[in-house]
Amino acid sequence: MNSRDRGILRPHQANISIVQRLLDLLVILAGIVGTVILHGDDFDRGQLIATLLALVVFYLLSDFAQLYSSWRGERVIVELRRVCWIWAISFASVLLVDKFVVSMPVLDALDLAQWFCQTLLGLCIYRVGLRLALNLLRRKGFNTRSVAIAGAGALGQRLARNIAGAPWMGLELLGFYDDKRRDPVHLPKSKLSLPVSGTLEQLVAEARAGEIDRIYITLPMRSEARIRWLVDQLSDTTTSVFIVPDVFIFELLHARSQNINGVPTISIFDSPMTGAKAIIKRLEDIVLSSLILCLIAVPMAFIAAAVKLSSPGPVFFRQKRYGIDGRPIQVWKFRSMRVMENGADVVQATRNDNRITKVGAFIRRTSLDELPQFINVLLGDMSIVGPRPHAVAHNEEYRTQIGSYMLRHKVKPGITGWAQVNGWRGETDTLDKMQKRIEHDLHYINNWSLWWDLKIVFLTVFKGFVHKNAY
Repeated sequence: MNSRDRGILRPHQANISIVQRLLDLLVILAGIVGTVILHGDDFDRGQLIATLLALVVFYLLSDFAQLYSSWRGERVIVELRRVCWIWAISFASVLLVDKFVVSMPVLDALDLAQWFCQTLLGLCIYRVGLRLALNLLRRKGFNTRSVAIAGAGALGQRLARNIAGAPWMGLELLGFYDDKRRDPVHLPKSKLSLPVSGTLEQLVAEARAGEIDRIYITLPMRSEARIRWLVDQLSDTTTSVFIVPDVFIFELLHARSQNINGVPTISIFDSPMTGAKAIIKRLEDIVLSSLILCLIAVPMAFIAAAVKLSSPGPVFFRQKRYGIDGRPIQVWKFRSMRVMENGADVVQATRNDNRITKVGAFIRRTSLDELPQFINVLLGDMSIVGPRPHAVAHNEEYRTQIGSYMLRHKVKPGITGWAQVNGWRGETDTLDKMQKRIEHDLHYINNWSLWWDLKIVFLTVFKGFVHKNAY
């Protein structure tokens, strides 16, 4: 029995999607019903309205976020993150409607937390179970897809290595098809070797014979005529065809596809903070900055008094920095120096810098001088977590020396960041130190998630305020 015959789930992919939709709705319903039963109450009108609202919002967001599309090529953690934020927004919508629109007494705070947590666990656990079952079937040869790669160049080899390293995807590599190469291809960073099974003409013939499920075209952009020919020939087959553009040989920043009035495009440099992610990020900033400002109001008053009494000059220092997309913003700090440098020539603070006041030295070393930036966060100029904003003069200096430097401005600057909790803060007296900052900043932007933000905040509390390089 060949792999095509063993694709027992293939004709039922749409049915699996429908079953998942029903399971999600049942898990949400079971979550609140279970909570009500444990609470010892009857299921009343308010709880029914809350449940229906949660179900409707969850269903709409799931369609918007393509939750029920194929996840074959993605790791389970990506799917779990998506379902988590969809349920979080759905649950929050119930609380907001109850608070600001119409009162619908549901449950007390403890029971609401129970509903949220057990539903979240249910949504995640059954997905992990489904993934494990599908992965087991695929490893045994069931529900697989035969895959051919058109083009044995660097991009094709990279794709083949990724496919071979993830057997759970159920993609069975048949080999490369290339006009200019005949000898087997040894995959880089791997002990695997794949054959070149034929020319592109042979690839078309095998696709027409129904022997291939998927074809990935990895030819370079300079082969436009050959790509056009291949796509035209494959249109006469039932094979799924994917073009992998070789723009991905560049270091991209959160690349994504987009449709402009029917014209497909691929972004090269883009921000992850779009759509629902932007809403989540902003809600995170508003909630955390409001809570933190309430907690630090009294300490900020004492610091302001100490700054004012210790040296002549204003309490606050506002410096021009670049915000998101390079737009200028005014960043607030407690004044820690006797000078107010904010021009084209800004000298970074160094150890034993005589410009720093005695109070300034303490608040800089403990990062207390940055507390007013929570006001910037609340106003929307900054985020709690993000790349630290540099002085405009430093931006203009380093953007010509470090590749991709300005890409850090595709998100809002932050009070703390991935670079800071990893020790890359303070004086950058060498180009290598700034390079490390930028590497950490871009890594953060490319892999942003709410959970990572919370992790950075947690790490900042324990090791991000005081550092040997802060002076």
